[in-house]
Amino acid sequence: MGSMMAKAMDQSFQKNKEFMTEMQVTTVQRQIQMQNKMRQRGMAMQLAGSRELFNWLASFYGVVAVAGLAGAAKGNKAALVPLIPLTFLVGYQWDYCFNTKVERIRKEAERILNEEPSILALPCGLPTFEDIEASRAQASKQE
Repeated sequence: MGSMMAKAMDQSFQKNKEFMTEMQVTTVQRQIQMQNKMRQRGMAMQLAGSRELFNWLASFYGVVAVAGLAGAAKGNKAALVPLIPLTFLVGYQWDYCFNTKVERIRKEAERILNEEPSILALPCGLPTFEDIEASRAQASKQE
């Protein structure tokens, strides 16, 4: 009788152990996916912000080039040239702080996530549970 009870408890323990292992694997896989999604979103926001900044800087460069050529053709009116870049810098900051720049950056980030997900891919792909376990085991051997 005691042998049957011990056998039933052992089977129950094994099933519980397998279930717990499955739950741990699922939890780690979900955490990996969540962290990757958050990383991708952060990268998309940075890339969108950089693209927006590039548009402003390219416009700034174009205006300064035209103003420099016009000033050179008419004589020395170089004193007015510094007003142009300052206007762009102030305009950029105003747009970011008080206008819709953040919304435009968010829309660009969403477009990147939807249309250019390959830009956000990790080298060697996502780490798997097995990769993490192998690294963990190797680290514990080195201790």
